[in-house]
Amino acid sequence: MQPLPLDSDLARYERQADQLLNAARGGDARAAQVLRGELHELRQLSDAAIGTRVTPQDARLALARWYDFESWKGLAAWVVEVTDESSRVGRFERAVEAIIDGDEESLTRILQSDPELIQMRSRRRHQATLLIYVGANGVEGYRQRTPKNAVRIAELLLDAGADIEAVGTMYGGTTTLGLVATSVHPVITGVQEALMEFLLARGASFEGAVAPDYTDGFLVNACLANGRPGAAEYLFERGAPVNLEGAAALGKLDVVQTYFEADGRLKPSATQTQVRRSFKWACQYGRRAVVEFLLQKGVPLGQRIEGETGLHQAALGGQSAVVDLLLRNGAPTDVRDAEHHATALGWALWGWSHPSPEGQHPDYYDVVRRLVAAGAPVESEWLIDEDVRKDSRMVAALTANGAAR
Repeated sequence: MQPLPLDSDLARYERQADQLLNAARGGDARAAQVLRGELHELRQLSDAAIGTRVTPQDARLALARWYDFESWKGLAAWVVEVTDESSRVGRFERAVEAIIDGDEESLTRILQSDPELIQMRSRRRHQATLLIYVGANGVEGYRQRTPKNAVRIAELLLDAGADIEAVGTMYGGTTTLGLVATSVHPVITGVQEALMEFLLARGASFEGAVAPDYTDGFLVNACLANGRPGAAEYLFERGAPVNLEGAAALGKLDVVQTYFEADGRLKPSATQTQVRRSFKWACQYGRRAVVEFLLQKGVPLGQRIEGETGLHQAALGGQSAVVDLLLRNGAPTDVRDAEHHATALGWALWGWSHPSPEGQHPDYYDVVRRLVAAGAPVESEWLIDEDVRKDSRMVAALTANGAAR
């Protein structure tokens, strides 16, 4: 799947939809992945099942949604506008291209020729402004890119009159700061902290940065939920508020303790659900002191918390010290999560094969050794996995306790 040029007519999109359809019917796994990702009703089907079920209408709808339109009709209407040289839609889209490419000269020229573009919103589902595209998050997937000069691009947009608190409809409503803080792309480029610093200096607010029904509206929590602990710590140090869950994930034991009475009872300002989530997040991010404190408050070790146990999360994060603590307290190793039906050992292998871009160095080898030694079942398919076979340390960790089942 490659995005078509902005001057493409509808016939080219129709041909692309036909190509998607034919590829899926021919058993192409990439085509099935696109269809599965865009059409909810296909998400539980195998590649083969999708190939036999997919229709031309399915392919068109999936393609429209891949371009971030709700329907084929919406895509077709946009094509008419974007290919009209007199339409502002085309100029807006070219400005977006300049933003994600880091093309300061083109962006400056476009904004000078049509200053009103700075307040315009995309015709796509997310309704992003030009500034929101700097967040590299929640917009069309192929446009989620962060150039090295993203701070300068943001500066050009704000100097041109962009609203720093403009909210896109993605994720229930998010500002540019919320998108930057939770996105992996500025992390990979190495400019996330600089972008957040710049946006805060220009007046971006913590309040309203993420939707109130997402992580209860706490930006720090949103960072943690998206695997961005560096951003969470940075924002917390600059005054971003947290609740019990955020404090636990950051390892702020003194803050966590304020949610409990002197006799150990939970204060009315927090709920038992939050306590269980706090335990899970503390496990994931290796906050051993917080995990130990919450265990003393009676958090059950073997109980699944919204689908998985604390041991699953500690294993996923490669948190050896927390895994050791949980196992010594009797955490069962054979519990499977609700969605993937995998054990904590399976989660550890997933985390090992999908490393964080934030430069962390968790000890997955020690985690795997500890889980295997504690009796975690080793699936035979893991030992023939290509990535595992190429890593003698992982093979040794998985086979340290005997044969796989």
